[in-house]
Amino acid sequence: MGDVKSLMNMIPGMSKMTKDINIDDKAFGKVEAIILSMTPKERANPDLLNMSRKKRIATGSGKNLHEINMFIKQFDQMRKMMQMMSKGKGMDKLMQGMPNMNKK
Repeated sequence: MGDVKSLMNMIPGMSKMTKDINIDDKAFGKVEAIILSMTPKERANPDLLNMSRKKRIATGSGKNLHEINMFIKQFDQMRKMMQMMSKGKGMDKLMQGMPNMNKK
């Protein structure tokens, strides 16, 4: 299928956002290990993740608790971004909410 950047370029409007971004395809292996260490219920409802579940996921994926928490935080940010896009708030509003992204 190709690398992640080429897949993202197939999504309408994403080619402008991804032209100056380098995406590490190896990072998806780490994410996959975390997700595969979750139960189906945890995947469907990440709000179930309490400290003991996070510790189990960390052990199962070979990651530390900090990496699990960062993954969950990134997932929540992505979910919020997708909700904003689906409500028609537009890309300008989306970019305002992402302080680390620079418009060019």
